[in-house]
Amino acid sequence: MRLHLVQTDIAWENRSENLARVERSLAASPPERGAVVVLPEMFDTGFSRDTARTADNGDTQRWLEETAKRFGVSIVAGVTIAPSAATGNLARNRALIVDAAGVVTHYDKVHPFSVGREHEAFSGGDRVVAVELGDDEPRARVCPLVCYDLRFPEVFRAGRMLGAEVFFVIANWPASRIDHWRTLAIARAIENQAFVVAVNRVGKDPLTTYPGASLVVGSRGEVLVEGGAEEGPIQAEIHPAEARAWREKFRIWQDARPGLLPRIDAQGRF
Repeated sequence: MRLHLVQTDIAWENRSENLARVERSLAASPPERGAVVVLPEMFDTGFSRDTARTADNGDTQRWLEETAKRFGVSIVAGVTIAPSAATGNLARNRALIVDAAGVVTHYDKVHPFSVGREHEAFSGGDRVVAVELGDDEPRARVCPLVCYDLRFPEVFRAGRMLGAEVFFVIANWPASRIDHWRTLAIARAIENQAFVVAVNRVGKDPLTTYPGASLVVGSRGEVLVEGGAEEGPIQAEIHPAEARAWREKFRIWQDARPGLLPRIDAQGRF
């Protein structure tokens, strides 16, 4: 699986500018056909609670689908979904996976960041998803998660129970806690014997500063590639078969106690 991680300096609540910035980045350094392009959480607006301004009216999703088709790639990216009665009149912080055929799946962030008052504007999702992605054979089984979810090992374990071999974590993670970002990404990889692809933004918004530091962690916890604080793409290649082989060789899963694990149904719902 070829990866093309895009660290962007997100313009505050400015969808057209943010789409243009990613467009310029992809044009200047095109991803390989068949690659997975990964963009940060809320890449089109920044981490804003003003969901009346930032909710996607369909423009961002259409742009993602058109871009995936034009470059021949899959894309993992974060958007805001407008409030509805079904979500208690709160928005959803969504990770989308799209490819040339359209939306592959979506995941709504289970854990709104209450310290940052995210819960006042966003409701948490109630399920974890895992789908097949990429052009390798057999295709990798992947699980998208969002930012603060990184602090909750149970959602990763739920993804592992659904067969995930690669976790995508898209984020707006602040500089003040960036040591936690790296440490937790490595821990989630080790405990689930899975790859963790963690993509963060750079720059500043009215709330805080973001240092990038995107990274790809192997299934044994080794850091394969790591970014700095600058905008631009980070490319890597991973081989999900290595996770499968490591799980077979070092079979820690057989010692898990199912009664203590998160209870989820076949659709990944808690």
